[in-house]
Amino acid sequence: MPPADLSPDALSPLEAAAEIARLSDEIREHDRRYYRDDAPTVSDAEYDRLRRRLLALEARFPDLRRPDSPSQKVGAGPSEKFDKVTHRVPMLSLDNAFSDADVTDFVGRVHRFLATHGEAVAFTAEPKIDGLSLSLRYEAGRLVSAATRGDGAEGENVTANVRTVADVPTVLADGAPEVLEVRGEVYMGHTDFAALNARQEVAGEKTFANPRNAAAGSLRQLDPRITASRPLRFFAYAWGEVSEDWSPTTQWDRVQAFRALGFPVNDLMVRCADAEELLAHYRRIEAMRASLGYDIDGVVYKVDRLDLQQRLGFVSRSPRWAIAHKFPAERATTILDGIDIQVGRTGAHTPVARLVPVTVGGVVVSNATLHNADEIARLDARIGDTVVVQRAGDVIPQIVEVVKDAAHETREPFAFPHICRCDLATPLVREETATGEEGRIRRCTGEFACPYQRQEHLRHFVSRRAFDIEGLGEKQIEFFFTDQDFPVREPADIFTLATRNAASRLKKLENKEGFGATSVAKLFAAVDERRTIGLERFLFALGIRNVGETTARQLARAYGSWSAFHDGAMRVVDGDAAAREEMDAIDQIGETVIDSVAAYFREPHNRAVVDRLIEHVTPLDAEKPKTDTRVAGRTVVFTGSLEKMTRDEAKAMAERLGAKVAGSVSAKTHIVVAGPGAGSKLAKARELGVEIISEEEWLKRIDG
Repeated sequence: MPPADLSPDALSPLEAAAEIARLSDEIREHDRRYYRDDAPTVSDAEYDRLRRRLLALEARFPDLRRPDSPSQKVGAGPSEKFDKVTHRVPMLSLDNAFSDADVTDFVGRVHRFLATHGEAVAFTAEPKIDGLSLSLRYEAGRLVSAATRGDGAEGENVTANVRTVADVPTVLADGAPEVLEVRGEVYMGHTDFAALNARQEVAGEKTFANPRNAAAGSLRQLDPRITASRPLRFFAYAWGEVSEDWSPTTQWDRVQAFRALGFPVNDLMVRCADAEELLAHYRRIEAMRASLGYDIDGVVYKVDRLDLQQRLGFVSRSPRWAIAHKFPAERATTILDGIDIQVGRTGAHTPVARLVPVTVGGVVVSNATLHNADEIARLDARIGDTVVVQRAGDVIPQIVEVVKDAAHETREPFAFPHICRCDLATPLVREETATGEEGRIRRCTGEFACPYQRQEHLRHFVSRRAFDIEGLGEKQIEFFFTDQDFPVREPADIFTLATRNAASRLKKLENKEGFGATSVAKLFAAVDERRTIGLERFLFALGIRNVGETTARQLARAYGSWSAFHDGAMRVVDGDAAAREEMDAIDQIGETVIDSVAAYFREPHNRAVVDRLIEHVTPLDAEKPKTDTRVAGRTVVFTGSLEKMTRDEAKAMAERLGAKVAGSVSAKTHIVVAGPGAGSKLAKARELGVEIISEEEWLKRIDG
């Protein structure tokens, strides 16, 4: 893959498709960890960088935007632990501004869209609270439900827990409309956070990394009594569904009305006339940040008049009338105490800096990412150096600078290993990118034979989005991987545990430390529940490189069954050009994925692992699309601009009607739906004699 900072204009469509696939899977995983698990693993700044890169690539290559692109979504799906609540009005997120110029551009766009011709437009500016978004629904002045943001359309029902939060009124003061959905942020103050962690530590319980995690974890408890014991706070700043009997007509007046109804609102919210005043207030809040007593990560600007908000409307996942001006990443200086190399599931060797602990933004930091060998060389980071570390959220930070003092030159440069530290002493290689350049990541070539990779593969296999076996987490995998009595070295071993335990006369799993009869019975039952599993989860669990959750879903839908996919993959391995073309025609599947599938099934050890697994597990056929429509079984390609629906909507509709949506035109394409601006795909369709119809003709064909 080309360098991540290479301009989209410099990429070929093939390179862009591979990077879009990688970014989409990575961002989706970060969304799940942040919004649903309350356990993010990248900084806000890194996450924002990934999103900006994806948006830039999709803007340059609109035909490559995936149907489930995270650029079109908000948050992550609600946890299965809670009942779901459908938001009457979606809870969208905000676009970000990172510089004064971005803010000036935002104000300019508002004026241009509204064609104000110099007429004044007022804005509000308020701190962006770093907490958990919450929607409160009131009917006849009484709280009837409370829900988290979730994926923006559907959230988690946390009503019982929210009733224990003192800042949230259960009955509103006089003057409330008949229906009112109040939206805001649940957070925890710095003092309360420190006291909570102290109590947790004394009780021998898990402590929290930062106030945001503490607030989110406290609100999303299954036992409301735990929530009640936690010092949660709330700020109201927005609304969802509101009945027509509520009169305030500006953002400012509605937020002040919240105060009158009994909600806490932020006293630092002000009205501003232009970009200059917005930026001045941003500077004031930035200077006060450390003394506020709660975490914020920026300032939110909104057009004040609600009628103008209505005219401005929305674009994609965000309103045109609001933007979040993020603060720069927080930094601190400390000593680089050492560099550890971690081995990932794909054999990637990732350097992690061990630091003399330092507080950055209220969090004690002792580790930082160094990304890869090239980054260490670029920084010229040497053990013993003074380094500048940066974080922009609540996760592992990064080293952004080495202080080149006089002692720096006397220290030995770090020598990145060329041999894996596994017992095999396998060499590390840098794989070539799509352009033939040497990659940045060094990988062990041992694959499943490397014990580090095998253990990571097992962790991936039982992870939530794969087999999701309850009671078989990272600690249990580590135990079974090293245990001599009940070893689990590959996925099939999981499904023979019960048999091996029953056959053992002297040693029983229930007698092992950390286990018992009840927990073992539950584990075996959970394993049995996964002896049948959806095809897309099965494919994802295999750990094929470049086959993430989305790609696995596309392959499952296209092939329909495990036998069809396996046959297609093996024919690709054998060099069957037709099989390769068939896989290449699947929407969002390109050369990178095809090569990865071929490499996986070309390896005899991998095939043996899969064959042994299939003896115990039955992958269920993918959900069958409709077969009684005029387009069922037909392969369709959409190209050019669509005017009646988005490209994602068109693809989703076609798939529901039984059509197969492809990303490229081939001899197997039946229909090309061409809109304005159609280019090479249209030319290829004409060359092959494929039927070409307009969007209007397509809609008539699928009508009814």
